[in-house]
Amino acid sequence: MRLFRELYLYREMISSLVRKDLKGRYKGSVLGFLWTFLNPLLQLLVYTVVFSYIMRSGIEHYYLHLFVALVPWIFFSSALTTGSRLILDQKNMIKKIYFPREVLPLAYTTSSFCNMLFSFVIIFAVIAIAGLGVAWRALPWLIPVMLIQYLLVLGVNLIVSAITVYCRDLEHIMGVVNMAWMYLSPVVYGIDFVPEHWRTWYLLNPMTPILLAYRDILYHQISPNGRLLLLALGMSLVILLLGMYLFSRLQKRFAEVL
Repeated sequence: MRLFRELYLYREMISSLVRKDLKGRYKGSVLGFLWTFLNPLLQLLVYTVVFSYIMRSGIEHYYLHLFVALVPWIFFSSALTTGSRLILDQKNMIKKIYFPREVLPLAYTTSSFCNMLFSFVIIFAVIAIAGLGVAWRALPWLIPVMLIQYLLVLGVNLIVSAITVYCRDLEHIMGVVNMAWMYLSPVVYGIDFVPEHWRTWYLLNPMTPILLAYRDILYHQISPNGRLLLLALGMSLVILLLGMYLFSRLQKRFAEVL
């Protein structure tokens, strides 16, 4: 409770860091904020060409099947790659002033979450252009699914950002972990491609039930599986609590190690 009270007192700092990250994300580039939409669109184009024409997946409307999972995946992958440098990049601020160190992963997670929300505009535009429509009864389920993913990403950011301060090699291996995790998640393929006898273990990947929920709502146009959603919530809370514990233990020597 002390931590939550402190974070509330520093809410203006969190808000300021979120705005700074959103504004500075593409600072100096010609297209600027447009890259928020262009990055997922270009990735969509590459994967669609590969899996629709070269390695044919046979999935109807594959571009939409991919896109509704790709955008949330980009939000998660940022925690594995960019998120690992959260503390390292703010070492001067950490050495000079006091503030709850949890402010940094919280602010970065929030700005990345806002970036994902902006990208969802493109998803709905693609659905509209394709004339596929949306299931209005299933659409409200996006809110709990997004909140569950937010908790998961915050937990991952707390873990990797704190450990990287003491183990700098983690920053360099995260690119490989990110790539492996992506192909172990139903991003470019559906869960039907996973053999039945592996699915129980496959669902223990915390991103699996989350991506399946997004796909149910926006691609299959049905409400997500409640059991899988509870599984996703449980795993996300465990990772968040683990992240809070590790961060609180490791942050005591941040200024000294940095």
